Amino acid sequence: MYKYTFRVQYQEIDAERRLRLHALQNHILSIAGLAADEGGFGIQYLYPQGLTWIITNMSLEMDFMPQAGDEILVETWVEQNQHMLSIRNYKIYTSSPVRGGLGGSLIGRAKTVWAILDLTKREIVNVFDQAPFQGVAESISLDLARPSRMLPLQTQVNHPHTIQYGDVDYNNHCNSCKYTELMLNVNKPEWLSKGFRFDIKYAKEIYLGDTLYTFVEETDSAVNYQQKDASGTTLCSARIEKR
Repeated sequence: MYKYTFRVQYQEIDAERRLRLHALQNHILSIAGLAADEGGFGIQYLYPQGLTWIITNMSLEMDFMPQAGDEILVETWVEQNQHMLSIRNYKIYTSSPVRGGLGGSLIGRAKTVWAILDLTKREIVNVFDQAPFQGVAESISLDLARPSRMLPLQTQVNHPHTIQYGDVDYNNHCNSCKYTELMLNVNKPEWLSKGFRFDIKYAKEIYLGDTLYTFVEETDSAVNYQQKDASGTTLCSARIEKR
């Protein structure tokens, strides 16, 4: 188990003074990196071998979004490493009294699925038999339902965005949190600061100078997103559901 505390900063909140979804997502992914490095199987171990972690899926449920100044405690652990995928779970707590919540209460849960990428071949590899990964998995599941299947969207309305310097991360492709930010720039549910579930699935990389197209379909209780490249290949699919 690994625990990490952070305080919500003013630059991370929106006009409603609530933590932005992609900012919370960034904290969750950063915590995963810190925990992996501390365990000896993070980027510091993989990068010299020409390898890196990449995220393939993320599911997140929140009772509400905290505000600037609120202190958040995240507890995380690896559930399993098998079939070339690593599952990491999270519990998100308020570690101090939060407006709209109780101090020290559980306010969210998340699950991320990771793979290890060969940076030269751009292929997924299995290195879970290496020493640093032995004994890492806790075999402790999380009370979080599996995401429902995300079907292709029927809409023809798209919103193009050219991948720029600020969108690219150290793996030389578009940062995973940037996909979420671009989705919300197109359509942010008005109820997002309240209880919601967020599921996102990454399918293909996109690089500096490429154009990403965001498609959106909205229902009474959810917003569905799909992002494609110029060839029409799906890069990413996501759903935000009201709870």
